[in-house]
Amino acid sequence: MRNWTNYQTRRAFMTLAAVAAVVAVGTPRTLAQTYPERQITVIVPFAAGGTTDIFARLVGQSLSQQFGQPVVIENRGGAGGNIGTEAVAKAAPDGYTLLVGTVGTHAINQSLYKNMAFDPQKDFQPLSRIANVPNVLEVNPERPYKTVKELIDHAKAHPNEVTFASSGTGTSIHMAGELFKKMAGVDMEHVVYKGSAPALVDLLGNQVAIMFDNVPSSIQHLKSGKLRALAVTSKKRSMALPDVPTIDESGLPGFEATSWFGVFAPADTAPDVVAKLNEAIVKALNEPTINQKIVDIGGEPNPETPEEFAAFIKAEAVKWADVVKASGASLD
Repeated sequence: MRNWTNYQTRRAFMTLAAVAAVVAVGTPRTLAQTYPERQITVIVPFAAGGTTDIFARLVGQSLSQQFGQPVVIENRGGAGGNIGTEAVAKAAPDGYTLLVGTVGTHAINQSLYKNMAFDPQKDFQPLSRIANVPNVLEVNPERPYKTVKELIDHAKAHPNEVTFASSGTGTSIHMAGELFKKMAGVDMEHVVYKGSAPALVDLLGNQVAIMFDNVPSSIQHLKSGKLRALAVTSKKRSMALPDVPTIDESGLPGFEATSWFGVFAPADTAPDVVAKLNEAIVKALNEPTINQKIVDIGGEPNPETPEEFAAFIKAEAVKWADVVKASGASLD
């Protein structure tokens, strides 16, 4: 009887709370009709100036123009993106706090970090991808391999002699290298740096052999001939490097390891608000100026429905869980 009474009490309390919420803010449809009525904050879980930040500001500017309300970009970096991401997971699901997340925050970190204060899938409502950014498998020109096949043959003949640089454990740059090792059946030594910039310095100086860097960071070095591109990690060739083959077509069918970026709201955001945000984000990405800016820095615009984005994230989480497990990487 005690349990039943407690259940009835909780049900009654929840019903009263639900009624109060409807009285206070209206139905979801009413919210969508008036949304947004004030400033929207978009949290970027990384430092200012990076690719995530650039994409957030491009989309944010368009949303501000479309909605007639200020859109403020707030950078909250730390813990591989987990700090800023957690803040949005715990924010009110009213459409006024959004996140620009990445393959790291929503597909890799949940397998890499032992303790996370949020669930990347259950605690978020995907709105739309912004863009994919291919990584490029690049080498110092003094190295003997000029194709993916030559690299694989060399790595098999000289286990752990080939060193690959990354911008940090668990980053998309690191995981692209681990996926390559797994699919090619080779042993290579991972050399960790605190960011892409110092890793590139050592690659340019021939201190390390190869790197799977984001195209925007390396494109000038590739065009100048200071680095040699062997392949890109996307399923299709990069619009920024159309003459560079993919790893898939270079002997590892099915290889794909892109960095991707998308917009999220907290879970339980009203469906009509989600639809309104999705429509605005897709419109932004289809604007010729924004579309071209994304292409110019090596990205590929990828607007989609919330359902498409959610399905993509689910598949990515499974894929990268296997790669993280094979790599043995783990962070507290």
